[in-house]
Amino acid sequence: MTKSLKLGIAGLGTVGSSLIQLLAAHGDRLTGVLPQPLRVDAVCARTRGKDRGVNLDDIRWFDDPVALARDAGIDVFVELIGGEDGPAKAAVEAALASGKHVVTANKALLAKHGVALARLAEENAVALNFEAAVAGGIPAIKTMREAFLPNKISRAYGILNGTCNYILTTMEDEGRSFADVLKEAQDKGYAEADPTFDIGGFDACHKLALMTSLAFGTEVAADQIHVEGIETITKADIEAASDLGYRIKLLGVAAETKSGIEARVHPAMVAKNSAIAEVSGVTNCVALEGDFTGSILLVGPGAGGGPTAAAVASDIIDVARGIVLPPFITPVGDLAPHKRARIDEHCGAYYLRLTLRDEPGAMAGIAKCMGDEGVSLESVVQRREMKALPGSGKPTPAGEAATVIIITHETTEDAIGKAVHAIEAIEKVAEKPQVIRIEKL
Repeated sequence: MTKSLKLGIAGLGTVGSSLIQLLAAHGDRLTGVLPQPLRVDAVCARTRGKDRGVNLDDIRWFDDPVALARDAGIDVFVELIGGEDGPAKAAVEAALASGKHVVTANKALLAKHGVALARLAEENAVALNFEAAVAGGIPAIKTMREAFLPNKISRAYGILNGTCNYILTTMEDEGRSFADVLKEAQDKGYAEADPTFDIGGFDACHKLALMTSLAFGTEVAADQIHVEGIETITKADIEAASDLGYRIKLLGVAAETKSGIEARVHPAMVAKNSAIAEVSGVTNCVALEGDFTGSILLVGPGAGGGPTAAAVASDIIDVARGIVLPPFITPVGDLAPHKRARIDEHCGAYYLRLTLRDEPGAMAGIAKCMGDEGVSLESVVQRREMKALPGSGKPTPAGEAATVIIITHETTEDAIGKAVHAIEAIEKVAEKPQVIRIEKL
């Protein structure tokens, strides 16, 4: 009888439980197409008696994930604990050092320690697979490591956080405020009680760091990515974007430039007629641009027990088939240091929303600030509002505000930054200007 590939699963939350359910449901079918049948031999979690909807009667239990990682009875250690340090890091290190293959969904761990862990995996000739760490059920990592390998990638980007995409989509569809939709996302379980990791762009940053390394053969460097969240996006921005033919998405973008790798996470306006603009709700997408294949767009669920468990299982299947690749395509010793392109060299068009006191000369001052930095204006739209300005009390003629929407022609981040800084100093500008990049996709 063929020897089973024995799995040790650390972490029995939504994904871990779904993985056991998946293997139980499809085990017979997978056995028919794999050289080794898959068997869950041992598990580890914080609480033994919890009802997880899966049968654990014939599965060995460990209280310590590191002990499970070192156990001679398993072949593959599946890390679903989470966290960039602590038990997850210690257990993965122990498994690799013990010659165990590792499958993980832990983007935070890899974004911080990916290079060191990849080196340890290569030294011990074992796999370190992490399909589920980027975009859940979308096969982004396999596409980059295998199917897209004949191409030289010039740009990799995508919608990498479902929580942010849900919030922005709902704000547009239902005309609601950011705070209102965020609360709904928390109530539905799409956002954590402390949503900072998602809405601040940090979750997307970790995923983009892994994609950047795979795309350009550089060391993982999450701390070299420019990050902005969606906290400042207002209903007014959503409405203005729609009127101008755009939608606002939180994007992660990595591109190779002459001065280095330009990697950034931030809200961006994308044309409504672009494919990425149609990606709505909690759905994620990953796009790759290659010199021979051209552009491809992968769309699917970016999270959830079922999709993420399927991605984990696909990595386990690779191990069963004897596929062991360098974790970041390029062997660790050949990965180039991450050379960061300066964000102020970024070139593109920009959206600005200004709140001006309704007084003569306001627009002339704005135009001068733009002209002084060589920023050319494509369009200017004024929206008159009865809005109480700071210190003016109820809206009165003296306290009225004019909202001005400006779209620029292509310019540099440096130029727009200097122009906005000068605009902020104009007394007739009542509030901090809103600036959103316009992305050509």
